[in-house]
Amino acid sequence: MTPTTETVSAPATPEAPVAPAAAREGRRGRRKPRPEAPSADAAPKAGPEAKGGQRPPRKANAVLERLFELYPKMFGARFRPLKLGVYQELLALHPDAFKKEDLKIALGLHARSTRYLDAVAAGEQRHDLNGVPVEPVAPEHVHHAILEVFKRRQARTAEDLRPKLRARLVEAIEASGLSREDYVLAVRTQDEVTNAVLDEAFVEVGARTAKREALLRAFEASGRTVAEFAEMYGMDPAEVGRTLARARPAAAG
Repeated sequence: MTPTTETVSAPATPEAPVAPAAAREGRRGRRKPRPEAPSADAAPKAGPEAKGGQRPPRKANAVLERLFELYPKMFGARFRPLKLGVYQELLALHPDAFKKEDLKIALGLHARSTRYLDAVAAGEQRHDLNGVPVEPVAPEHVHHAILEVFKRRQARTAEDLRPKLRARLVEAIEASGLSREDYVLAVRTQDEVTNAVLDEAFVEVGARTAKREALLRAFEASGRTVAEFAEMYGMDPAEVGRTLARARPAAAG
């Protein structure tokens, strides 16, 4: 299940604009250069991306422009994950400004934009219309946003982006606080490629956890302060403190 304003579905990459008709120059016809296809990351100021390669409906664009005017912190230069129920809240706050269907389409376009998915994938909290964080994004929404952004970017490059995908999944797994079983239950799909990368990410998470626990055992056996322990091993005290803080809950569990 991919995140939207409540959940997000994946759009197709926008199609290139139709090339203009050939210009005649004397007896030989030459075509004008074909316009460059818009990037999947490109989005208007208010944030929509085309769905299914089609231009967003003009009404949806108008709604997004109005949302940008009303709530620039949420629909402006920086996108943040929207709180659940924002559609109903907007209808209640502005009953005469938005038609239900137009608002639903506009919010769907906004939530399918790569910029919005990037914010979800980064694990940012959900925000209210005034830009105040109110609740975390569910781990499965973060996970599926990461996968969607990866698929869009991988489609535009010959570089193998799976190592970057794995690194992002490692961070998402650790941030979720879920066990492997619970995380897999929430996010596993039928896609063999992404499932394989997920398995690799869990191997790396396991290795990281083992290193942290080993550091914790060595620290506790040393009888030294964090600063003394870090100096003894030539480590950064702040990094040692962060590692120990992450290792203690895992060791207690």
